[in-house]
Amino acid sequence: MLRKEELPPGFDSGSTFTSVCINTSLYLPYLVSQCLKNGVVFERRILDHVSVAKSLHHSGDSADVVVNCTGISARKLGGVMDQNMMPARGQTVLVRNTADVMCDVLGIETGDEEVCYVMQRAAGGGTLLGGSYQKGNWDSQVDPNLAIRIMKRAIDVCPSLTGGKGIEHLSVIRQGVGLRPIRTNGTRLEKEKIDGAWVVHNYGHGGYGYQSSYGCSQAALKLIEDACRIRSRL
Repeated sequence: MLRKEELPPGFDSGSTFTSVCINTSLYLPYLVSQCLKNGVVFERRILDHVSVAKSLHHSGDSADVVVNCTGISARKLGGVMDQNMMPARGQTVLVRNTADVMCDVLGIETGDEEVCYVMQRAAGGGTLLGGSYQKGNWDSQVDPNLAIRIMKRAIDVCPSLTGGKGIEHLSVIRQGVGLRPIRTNGTRLEKEKIDGAWVVHNYGHGGYGYQSSYGCSQAALKLIEDACRIRSRL
């Protein structure tokens, strides 16, 4: 726990810990390279029903199992139509400035829809300032007023970003908006048969997809193996 004199002005409590920060612009291409290395074939298709996917295997044969990782699109995908899915809009500002610490703040004066965090990405990936958590908001455009609040909060919490100066001393690379695929009943990780095809669902991870990816993929693999065993007995 931090001592009171170590806290920024206006903070009641705080703690420090060691963690990791993923530079997703490097991590995602790495994952793609590992898939390609192991013979995965990538295709882009538009599907109106999940069961259609079983006929799209690159070998020409029908797939044994379809894995549904469609995220927020599970809300409108035929055969799934999960109305528990909704977006939680997140807005960020990526800057060239570096921070001496990474931080995440709970409890913002504007309410639950806005948050504050500073995350420095590895290998020159910039520093990510956030953010927002606006449930049910589908707007994909940057809100300039929110961007200003994000930057002001970031330098209040982490003055080293600008050497104690204002937001005009932030070197902005870009601003972004993303829609987290949240699910009111929590992540869906289960198998079911749809139109004669085994489908393993793995979606609804909200804002913790990277953190939960290894555990959820291992659980999904067990479901795939179960479905294949059932199929082999038929």
